[in-house]
Amino acid sequence: MILPFARKRDAVAFDIGSNSIKLVQMNQTKKGWELVKMGMAELPPEAIVDGSIIDSMTVTNTLRELVREHGVKVKDAISSLTGHSVIIKKVSFPAMTEDELADSIQWEAEQYIPFPITDVNIDFQILGADTDGRGQMDVMLVAVKKDVINDYTNVIKEAGLNPVVIDVDSFALENMMEINYPVTPGENIAMVNIGASITSISVIMGGLTIFTRSIPMGGNQFTEELQRQLNVSFKDAEDMKLGRKAGDHDPEQLASSIDSVSTNLTFEVKRSLDFFLGGAQGSYVTKIYLSGGGSKVSGLQNLMQEKTSIPVELVNPFKGVEASSKHFDKERLKEASSFFGVAVGLATRRFADR
Repeated sequence: MILPFARKRDAVAFDIGSNSIKLVQMNQTKKGWELVKMGMAELPPEAIVDGSIIDSMTVTNTLRELVREHGVKVKDAISSLTGHSVIIKKVSFPAMTEDELADSIQWEAEQYIPFPITDVNIDFQILGADTDGRGQMDVMLVAVKKDVINDYTNVIKEAGLNPVVIDVDSFALENMMEINYPVTPGENIAMVNIGASITSISVIMGGLTIFTRSIPMGGNQFTEELQRQLNVSFKDAEDMKLGRKAGDHDPEQLASSIDSVSTNLTFEVKRSLDFFLGGAQGSYVTKIYLSGGGSKVSGLQNLMQEKTSIPVELVNPFKGVEASSKHFDKERLKEASSFFGVAVGLATRRFADR
């Protein structure tokens, strides 16, 4: 949606996160979507910070190794961005056609973008035409800093790939939900994607994302708190966070450390949803879906459900995807599923999409 593209052909998707890169390639068949390749490789701390690439050589080498390891032959690549460099706003513009808005979007959008308009790429989606004669229409406006787009496209190019689409995480998750959890009438959902350093919150109504917010919290905060409170290594803290290991440590102290971060994160999610609901008269959220590596933190799902009074479910991005048992281990898919929401959504993108 940020880069132009032309004819329709297959591509491979990369979710380049702050502590790992996820690869997904899928085929669209008459029966639906089929998983062709998937893989994940960890990145060292500080390679990517708050959505900005700091160590481009390491990211490039990791991409190149993932492609080699999984025998990817497709050269066209799709990726996405999140964080403070991405601005997504629902705004009202004077009623006009899509072509007219495309011609005037630069100066129409300037008042909503906190960066110089020459420093960003802009895209939009008209959410609703003027149906009540007020002369206005709702538009989802997206702006991404050009230098951040360039950083991501450059590491993809250096890895020997051809970047054809740079999307936004929240829209990729919308695509993932569409193929796995079809919208039922009257259902409005919230997506909470808990990455390593950034949690993105979005509300999807009628299959369209109409609200997004990113907060600078994620799985790393749990790990750092456990390291600090229990004086353990990064790896041990990661295992404890996911309930895989407790060692000789006091279970109450372990639970308290996790709960303190879970409570802060849940509060931010609730505050974001309350802000949305407060400004959207008559709106409601029927369910919260959790995705991202941090979504599997012990007790987080139940705590969020308790504090928000909204049912909370862990997303399975492969729920509606055909995955041959000959090539993919079902248990591994289940174990890794929380990490692949964005990558699966990106892998559904095809040329000629808008």
